[in-house]
Amino acid sequence: MIRKSLALAFIIPGSFSSFAQDAKSTVWSLENCLTYAVENNITVQQAVLTGSSAELDYQQAKMNRFPNLFASASQSLTNGRSIDPITSDFVSQTIHSTSFGVTSQVALYNGGKLNNQVKQQKLVSEQNVFYVLEARNNISLSVTEAYLLADYYYEGIKAAQNTLALSQQQLEQGKGKLAAGVSTKSAIAELQSLVAQNQHTLVQTKNQYAQQLLTLKQLLELDPGTEFDIQHTDLKGSISIIPDKQTVYTAALGNMPEIKAAELQKEVAELDKKIAFSGYLPSLSLSGSLATGYTNTQAYNFSNQIGNNFNQRIALSLNIPIYSRNQNKTNMEKAKISLQNSELQLTQEQKDLFKKIETAWQNAVAAQAEMESATAGLDAAQTAYDLVQEQFNRGATDAVSLAVSQNTLLNAQQSFLQAKYMHILYVNLLHFYQGTTIK
Repeated sequence: MIRKSLALAFIIPGSFSSFAQDAKSTVWSLENCLTYAVENNITVQQAVLTGSSAELDYQQAKMNRFPNLFASASQSLTNGRSIDPITSDFVSQTIHSTSFGVTSQVALYNGGKLNNQVKQQKLVSEQNVFYVLEARNNISLSVTEAYLLADYYYEGIKAAQNTLALSQQQLEQGKGKLAAGVSTKSAIAELQSLVAQNQHTLVQTKNQYAQQLLTLKQLLELDPGTEFDIQHTDLKGSISIIPDKQTVYTAALGNMPEIKAAELQKEVAELDKKIAFSGYLPSLSLSGSLATGYTNTQAYNFSNQIGNNFNQRIALSLNIPIYSRNQNKTNMEKAKISLQNSELQLTQEQKDLFKKIETAWQNAVAAQAEMESATAGLDAAQTAYDLVQEQFNRGATDAVSLAVSQNTLLNAQQSFLQAKYMHILYVNLLHFYQGTTIK
């Protein structure tokens, strides 16, 4: 079975094609699968929604610099000696009063807090763009691996079919020899057992292929009843050149969204410090209001009082922090911790990226060596099987030896297929880190 130890995240660079896969289509290429998965995967869609929310926060942060405006209206009933809410006179009677007002306030200076919050929310919005790209990376990796594994099983089916066809041909030849009196019933029984064994292997491989197609359908968020198959490519066994891992790493630092997101997080944390520091600085705000009202304590009618009681107010408010119960200091220390943590996170992301590239490079080198040895092993197994088959046809060996040689050949074919697909996967992954689209 093809190894599934990969834990690498990557992205298909650039914009995807305008392909929109018809759900009724049954044959999908790798490009079709990647495009459809990126557009329809739930995790990717959730990341997009989170990014939309971050963009709204950014727009709100910009609007927070503008004045607010509120309108109010109230109706009150007061009994006993009290202050008339409209005239401010002390009266001893039941008061019916109605008031209307409009108020507004704007921050003139707050230590740069609002401006820094705008900058911070803009960075967060940009950061979420990279989170969306990272989500696309993850689903692209899963789809590519599942697709290649399905193609691997498909080639395994072809190998199993060829093996079964050979064993069935040998069985028919054996029956002919038995009829001619040059073979035995036990030899025929052994050949029938070999055919049954090969049929079982074929059924197993077909089931593995069907299960892998189901896994791929689930990654694509397709309806369970959708007819689905993949486009199979005749992949050549040639060995590609493995790029230098340090060159790959240097390119990946400029390509991978998790690195860019971590770099932006450091800038976000630096703005946290500036925002926290603004708590130590004075703040100045401008406010104003328009108000009027009616009260039954005055002899004028409602319309006259609305005009007579109209008033305007404007005020400047200066707020100088003296003692905040250590809140400003706490905020400042937490911002410093957040900055240190973001620096560590960036370092960790860089280390993780190098580890992924190092692992992919080592696996590519190992797969290349395995592919070379598997090619030699396959040639040797094929030669040995041809000799044993010739001996079996001449009656110089039995069906057991033929079955052993046939199993050896089948295992050699599987080893070659596994090495080939591992080589393709890891080399393409390394090229991807350099900015090349997976194909």
